[in-house]
Amino acid sequence: MSGIKHSIIFKLCRFVFTLILIVILLFAGVIGFLSVTEYKPKDRESIRLDGKSKKSLRIGDSISVLSWNIGYGALGDNADFFMDGGKSVNTADENRVNDNILGITRQIKSINPDVIFFQEIDKNSTRSKHIDEYEDMINSFKDYSFSFANNFKVAFLPYPVPPIGKVDSGIATASAFKVTESERIQLPVPFSWPVRMANLKRCVLVSRIPIENSEKELVLLNLHLEAYDNGKGKIAQTKMLAELLKIEDDKGNYVIAGGDFNQIFSTSNRQAFAVKKGMWEPGEIDTNEFGDEWQFLMDESVPSCRSLDKAYKGADKDSFQYYLIDGFIASNNLHINSLKTQNLDFVNSDHNPVLINITLSED
Repeated sequence: MSGIKHSIIFKLCRFVFTLILIVILLFAGVIGFLSVTEYKPKDRESIRLDGKSKKSLRIGDSISVLSWNIGYGALGDNADFFMDGGKSVNTADENRVNDNILGITRQIKSINPDVIFFQEIDKNSTRSKHIDEYEDMINSFKDYSFSFANNFKVAFLPYPVPPIGKVDSGIATASAFKVTESERIQLPVPFSWPVRMANLKRCVLVSRIPIENSEKELVLLNLHLEAYDNGKGKIAQTKMLAELLKIEDDKGNYVIAGGDFNQIFSTSNRQAFAVKKGMWEPGEIDTNEFGDEWQFLMDESVPSCRSLDKAYKGADKDSFQYYLIDGFIASNNLHINSLKTQNLDFVNSDHNPVLINITLSED
């Protein structure tokens, strides 16, 4: 009997050892794969311009700018998401992604803005069924010039179960006005190795529009700032944004920065959509740190984002968690004619688009 017991114990130990060895090898293999395939953008990169825009811009002209985090076409009113308190990883099938992109396109066409800031637009990602949403937008808005910059690019993200898989996503700017240059500027990355290899590397996408009979430019800064760090990343990225804005203001340019800040401006009313206990809470951008040269613009009458801890469709709308995190920063030489968050009931995205109309003021 003693020999049998020793044999069973030996086999059990060998099984456990083999299992541990397999786990170690798999982990090492994943780390090695992520190391080899890690997205390593330069601090500054020139971005290719796609499409053709025709309009020219003059001082005194009024233009409209729409900013919309489209939730990679997979965060419609049916979706919840595991990183925001929900349970789902795969939030939409191919038909739903296509329906969401079609709905988003139709809404933008009905608004007909001169400039569009997209955030969370996918090119070839598992989560959006490898649909090239950027190409879809180019084909839908043929009179616009487009540029795209990666915010999130991972060959395979093994987390969680089922895994997120491949991600090729970012921000895109579309302009009906002629664009002379587009540039990707890397923002500080708050994550260290090895988490950094499979995480977002956020940026600012800067586009330059010439102004007829003027040495000045209209400078567009499209952005999507940090959401899931401990707060230091938001602070570092916001500081760099302020520095970029100052450079353009010192040149006397007309400047508008817009997108998903994942923060609320200190000049906005935080109680407009108070954060409930246990829910994700956005940080705050202290507008005093930017100086007096800027206008900070968020529409407090309509939420720009909803929580993803549960599906929106069929939920109690009165008790739902809403946020005010999307908006614009505009230089003082831009006159603000109107600012309105479009209340689209989060049908096709977990964000509502924000529309601003501005005039390039005379000197």
